[in-house]
Amino acid sequence: MSSNTVETQTPQTENKLGSTIILFVLMMVLFLASLYSLSFLTLSNPWPMAACLILFAAAFWIPQTILGRSDSAGEN
Repeated sequence: MSSNTVETQTPQTENKLGSTIILFVLMMVLFLASLYSLSFLTLSNPWPMAACLILFAAAFWIPQTILGRSDSAGEN
């Protein structure tokens, strides 16, 4: 008899709770810094908008590409 059950494998790169909390706080700081930079935005000074875009992109790009996903169990 053959069984058609699929084994789910847990990823080997999952973070511990402490490091996950630290990473979350750091990414939230990047995000909030991007929002704070907008308070310095004027029509004659475009650099706060550039800083906002860079910090905002980093706050999403770093966790998704460099750190990887934590919910990828069972994916091949």
